[in-house]
Amino acid sequence: MMSSGTNSRPDRSRGGEFGAAAWELLLPAAAAPARRRGRALQSALREAVRSGRLVPGTRLPSSRALAADLRVSRGLVTEAYEQLTAEGYLRSGRGAGTWVSEAVRAPVPGARDLAPRAEDVHVDFRPGTPDLSLFPRSAWAAAHRAVLGRLPHGALGYPDPRGLPVLREALAALLSRRRGVVADPERLVVCSGVAQATTLLGFVLHGRGMRSVGVEDPGSPEHSALFASAGITTVGLPLDDEGLATEPLVRSGVRAVVTTPAHQFPTGIAYSAARRGRLLEWARATNGLIVEDDYDGDFRYDRAPVGALQGLDPEHVAYTGSVSKSLAPGLRLGWLLAPADMTDEIVARKRTMDLGNPAVDQAVLADFITRGGYDRQLRRCQRAYRERRDTLTSMLAEHFPGTEVSGIAAGLHIIAALPERYGPEAVFMARAADAGVALRPLGACGTLPGEDGAVRLVLGYAHLAPPDIERGVRLLAAAHRGANGRAGGGGRVFI
Repeated sequence: MMSSGTNSRPDRSRGGEFGAAAWELLLPAAAAPARRRGRALQSALREAVRSGRLVPGTRLPSSRALAADLRVSRGLVTEAYEQLTAEGYLRSGRGAGTWVSEAVRAPVPGARDLAPRAEDVHVDFRPGTPDLSLFPRSAWAAAHRAVLGRLPHGALGYPDPRGLPVLREALAALLSRRRGVVADPERLVVCSGVAQATTLLGFVLHGRGMRSVGVEDPGSPEHSALFASAGITTVGLPLDDEGLATEPLVRSGVRAVVTTPAHQFPTGIAYSAARRGRLLEWARATNGLIVEDDYDGDFRYDRAPVGALQGLDPEHVAYTGSVSKSLAPGLRLGWLLAPADMTDEIVARKRTMDLGNPAVDQAVLADFITRGGYDRQLRRCQRAYRERRDTLTSMLAEHFPGTEVSGIAAGLHIIAALPERYGPEAVFMARAADAGVALRPLGACGTLPGEDGAVRLVLGYAHLAPPDIERGVRLLAAAHRGANGRAGGGGRVFI
């Protein structure tokens, strides 16, 4: 323990004050076991400087005085001073003492969480998120334990940038069976979700001289930002009832286009067989590339899912997908099946981007797939999401009669077009926000708002339990009934 005499008094030298706050950090270090005492003292001094408890310009006691007060050897203090001086935390000069360096700046405390979250919202109908409570924690934990128990030491080194062979083989078998793709494990690249797959394609296309890529309009707003990061601009191309309109595609002059043929986001349509065929004809005639984003192709509720477009022509279609909707987006695991003539360039770019995805996570997913856990998870999600879609459509019919729900019975969202009497859209959105209900208008995905301000919404439901869906629609209905009552006889009434 520190002595209580004059040695405990702070040094009030001209550079600052070595006070009680600093002593509080150093005393536990002095009490550490002998073999760890020197390192503990260095760490305590370093933290005192970093945290600002020893401010720049503070003069430290001499090594002899500090050693006496802490009841440690002078050599430990001298070594600590020398080490922190070498690191830049302290400065010293012959006969001038030891001081806290002015080069040190205390860090900003804490770390911000920039993950997207809804604040001040009772019910969030915005699309894009699965029900994370359905994540199979027990099964995943069991797979994790099993994998760690048998994973060879060598597998913990830098992986093949394409992904572990065991995962690529498991994914190839799964995608061939469930989505009808032509899946050669040698051409399959494990990615950090569809986002990285898209960015990889963007870099390779840019390297080949392309500067623009076609995207669906309306479509996912993320595609434009991802391609922009690779130096490529996007050209919005219109849709019709069968899918991407081919005449505007031809006129645009682009040689690559992003599509969601199994379940288009956000319109909810499935590309017709004729339109799929015309797209492939365009790709063959122009030696172009179709990027197929199969983001929720496994979830079809009225029939078996339509197979992937890639299965018809794997040399002109790059196929992307992930476990973000089936398991959890936080896993950051997805895949890219590329044409043969692009694979080497994609793998080279993947290597320089991140040296490959985490090996343990890949091995766990491989085990989860091969032992049947992934198929069971898909069946579980399919049952839950079908029920939630039915709940949402029935609640809209009850509380907003006349609402038209478009798109096929699939995926994690619907398009709801409300009758004109509920418009204009801006007023509807404001009332929803006041009621604590978060919504996304269709116009936010690229199209213009409907004529006369009609209300057209992209409503996500997968992440909401049926009681939450019911509550959200009732809150919307109550907000509009309340607004109508407040409008009075002289104003315009919305019903």
